[in-house]
Amino acid sequence: MRIAFVPIDNRPVCYTLAKCIANIDESLEFHIPERSLLGDLTKQADVEGLFNWLTELPQLDAIVLSLDTLAYGGLIPSRRCSDSFEQIKDRIFKLKMILEQKQCKVFAFSSIMRISNNNINQEEKEYWSDWGEKIFKYSYNSHKLGNVEDCDVPQDILADYLATRRRNFEINKLYLNWQKEGLFEVLVFSKDDCAEFGLNVFEAQQLEALGGVTKTGADEIPLSLLARAIPKSLKICPVFLEPDSVHLISNYEDVSIENSVKGQIQLAGCEISAYDNADILLYVNNFRKHQGEIVMKVDTEMFCKEFVVPNRPYMIADVRFANGSDNSFITEFFKNKIEENNFYGYSAWNTSANSLGSLICAAKIKYFTQKYSKENFDKLQITRFLDDWAYQANVRQELDRPDLDDLKIKMQKFESVVENFLGTKVNVNYLYPWNRLFEVEIEFN
Repeated sequence: MRIAFVPIDNRPVCYTLAKCIANIDESLEFHIPERSLLGDLTKQADVEGLFNWLTELPQLDAIVLSLDTLAYGGLIPSRRCSDSFEQIKDRIFKLKMILEQKQCKVFAFSSIMRISNNNINQEEKEYWSDWGEKIFKYSYNSHKLGNVEDCDVPQDILADYLATRRRNFEINKLYLNWQKEGLFEVLVFSKDDCAEFGLNVFEAQQLEALGGVTKTGADEIPLSLLARAIPKSLKICPVFLEPDSVHLISNYEDVSIENSVKGQIQLAGCEISAYDNADILLYVNNFRKHQGEIVMKVDTEMFCKEFVVPNRPYMIADVRFANGSDNSFITEFFKNKIEENNFYGYSAWNTSANSLGSLICAAKIKYFTQKYSKENFDKLQITRFLDDWAYQANVRQELDRPDLDDLKIKMQKFESVVENFLGTKVNVNYLYPWNRLFEVEIEFN
């Protein structure tokens, strides 16, 4: 099968993770652009270069497409760039022509512009450092209450923010029209960093009323669509380790963890199954009362049971904490012996949706692989344990700035544990691709 994949940007979870997952099946002909063509924290993607890359690709079976990359230059530029609606419209009409010429199935997603609930402007416009929390409050209340009489945000800043939202929303409505014309096999609008109320949630409701499909999440959705492009159905049974708490909502999401799991399974083109009929079990280490977050020093009740892996195919989504593993669960899980034929992966990165979507994608590709690469599956698991557990849940808490020498020293004891557990050599280096502590890149020697 021949698949082209256009990521959101050049972060490891968007770029190298996709390559590693696709490489689990060496029979897949996986086309991904050079990393230099993609955007980062401060640079927009080379859109013309990506158009040329797409045009020159051979005959394909499917294209998995992050529309924000080609409309705005990336997910972050979609919130920052000052291009007019007409400029963006001209750009995406060029994309439409290229896709029509390719004559293959297109699995696409576009983001509904997020509203972060803090005054951090690293991924937002400059004024977010002063007015972010108040813009979030305005958004939340205007959706929940219908109108907001008292707004502390300066009029010019609020007007700019609302104009950017309006522009992106109108672009999304164009995509929806193209879907009705038959351009897209699947089109998803992502709800990134959601709360229960907000202008982003309101826009999602409007798109749904027009026939659009929305999903909570963002970075994992291209991987979910990659799984969807594999034309086979995997029967998955979710097994919640806290079954009485499935109604609770994860951080940065607006649906229950149960519905988040079901939504990710369905988006990947898989089937929710009963335990006895399932091809694979999806263990979900969910939370009680509320989801924790180690980085933000939000604690929660940790896992305190026995966990014995089944003698049948399984995978694990560790979502008791956002942005990293549950150390108590890992301690229990590492008591087990891994059987290669039954273990289909572990994930605990960032939001619940992020972990679930990427995990299910890798499991589906491994399950239906025609030319299995144990080496690439092992690399994926090494990456998840070193990133999600060793770094995010432990080492990151000891750092106050990106320091690769210090990081390498602190990670060594965790490398030995992962090496013993997986039964494979760990020989890696580390990078800070965006020169910040939020993400680390595992580089294999």
